[in-house]
Amino acid sequence: MATKTTKKPTLEKSLLELEKIVEKMESGQLSLEESLKLFEQGVGLISSCQKMLTDAKQKISKLTSKKGSLELVESLEEE
Repeated sequence: MATKTTKKPTLEKSLLELEKIVEKMESGQLSLEESLKLFEQGVGLISSCQKMLTDAKQKISKLTSKKGSLELVESLEEE
């Protein structure tokens, strides 16, 4: 049985999807149920984007800290 690998969406793809949702909702052509469903998807995308940005910020902070830079140099020297 083959396993299906799911790829994490990128920040860019998530933002594009969020833009599409906003455009659909702003069109005024959706029912209340459709609008609520899209709103829920949008909230999930926003949460996902915030997590990706927070993770990136933490990684940058770690890499640019004095200790992080030393660890990075040491790990590169070992390779």
